[in-house]
Amino acid sequence: MTAPADLFHLWVYLAASPLLWLTVTIGVYLMAQQASALSGNNPLVNPVLISIVIIVLLLIVTKTDYRVYFAGAQFVHFTLGPATVALGVPLYRNRALVRGAALPIIAALLVGAPTAMLSAVWIASALGAPMSLKLALIPKSVTAGIAMGIARQIGGDPTLTAVFVIATGIIGAIMVTPLMNLLGIRDYAARGFAAGLAAHGIGTARAFQVDDVAGAFAGLAMALNGLMTAVGAPLILALIRP
Repeated sequence: MTAPADLFHLWVYLAASPLLWLTVTIGVYLMAQQASALSGNNPLVNPVLISIVIIVLLLIVTKTDYRVYFAGAQFVHFTLGPATVALGVPLYRNRALVRGAALPIIAALLVGAPTAMLSAVWIASALGAPMSLKLALIPKSVTAGIAMGIARQIGGDPTLTAVFVIATGIIGAIMVTPLMNLLGIRDYAARGFAAGLAAHGIGTARAFQVDDVAGAFAGLAMALNGLMTAVGAPLILALIRP
């Protein structure tokens, strides 16, 4: 059997099952990751951003409903839980560094988490944004699963929050390396913690591209910021409610 015939039969099989969009999602991300590697992991060549753009264009061109896409892509969504838990492995390997930096970690968390929430709300208020938008912005720096739950509890729109979470993660992942270089911050623990605190999982993925220590501290920051935001969001809400 010829190669084109093999590909045709594979396409027919995949098109009739949810495996089609699962395969597309994984394939697109692998290509985006390869493009990032060829660029020397340039922060502008972000695999998540590239993947989102390509998949959205594919959905538009093929006129595929998002629900049809998600029927297959949900398997990738399911792996987010185990992947998040797996971040504990590099954290355990660097536990001595974490213990030694306990005080700076606590200080950065106590300053960074409220700043991540309040800065977005203040900017939105200055631009005249409605309350519904401000509520959706409060948990924007937390990983999507936690952020959507927080938004639902404080009266925000979880779907809108998910959009802000993705945008925040991508912008943070693109900006973190040049910003840290500009500020002269060379310590990978500090760089990673800042990335995870401000840009959650996408920032953490970027930190792992740069250095394992940065990735470990980014994973720690992502987890701690999720907890801090869950506790602090109702307090922020009390401050901004008329």
